[in-house]
Amino acid sequence: MLMDLSIARRIALPAVGVGCGSLANAAGAASFGEMIDLAVSEGIRYFDTAALYLGGESERRLGAALAAHTDESFTVSTKVGRTQNHTGSSIDPSGKNSTCDYTAAATCRLVETSLRNLQRDRLDLVMIHDLTRELHDDRYEQRFEEAMIGAYEALKDLREAGTIGAIGVATMEWRSCLDFARAGNFDAFMPAGQYTLLHRECTPLLDHCFQTGAAVIAASPFNSGILATGAVPGAFHNMREATPDVLARVAAIEAICSRHRVPLPAAALQFPTRHPPVSTVVFGSRSADELQRNLDLLAMPIPEGLWEELEQDAASRPG
Repeated sequence: MLMDLSIARRIALPAVGVGCGSLANAAGAASFGEMIDLAVSEGIRYFDTAALYLGGESERRLGAALAAHTDESFTVSTKVGRTQNHTGSSIDPSGKNSTCDYTAAATCRLVETSLRNLQRDRLDLVMIHDLTRELHDDRYEQRFEEAMIGAYEALKDLREAGTIGAIGVATMEWRSCLDFARAGNFDAFMPAGQYTLLHRECTPLLDHCFQTGAAVIAASPFNSGILATGAVPGAFHNMREATPDVLARVAAIEAICSRHRVPLPAAALQFPTRHPPVSTVVFGSRSADELQRNLDLLAMPIPEGLWEELEQDAASRPG
């Protein structure tokens, strides 16, 4: 049974969602479809994608997979502002293989394309995607203004017209989410990989969302893999190979989990759900089997003593 984390928010989202990025598509279209079918059979009704992912192929695959379940209703979110012109992996932390356009015209075009790709008459949530200081560097302020004047206003109009149900922001930088939260009237924020066992710095964003009723979607609870695999050589952390410092921190967290006989990925999946502003945890899976393992880990009982020790460990670490 899935957890019910719902409280009064601007948008009601299911407690668990499936992320449909490069990881979920890694084994091809057939495996992706099998994974979505299992998710539906297990009661999952929220699926997240983006115009960026696989150059639109993620949206097309998700639309086709959900169309096979005409007797069910789903919540679907997608993202606008960043795209790529090929259907290969969208893992591109440096932004070399993608294009960003946060104008109103580009936003409206992408929403129209997403509606077609997803085979839907309405999008439940559309988020401004990947507008961060890391990606845009000295153009961040210019891009932010472009997004607020362009994408934000266009999405507000589409929300008013009923074409979309809610608007939000999705980035791998919680500070940019907070910039948007303070500048506009957003319904949801997806600070991917920013509230995890490894990263807890985004308290100001969580507090703001708690006060305003905006939902927080905790995507990438494994930080791109390392909190699933553990501190193994070559482990990935936020789309890059983990540094020695990150490996050491994960090894320490693993040791605490081992003392309590709890698998590291179970703790990683359940950790974000403990904070009231977090409405939803979203994770990707490469196959139906991997999805089932993740769902089993999400439902695993975890002793309170583990959380207490992890909190003590986090408090003892600088930064």
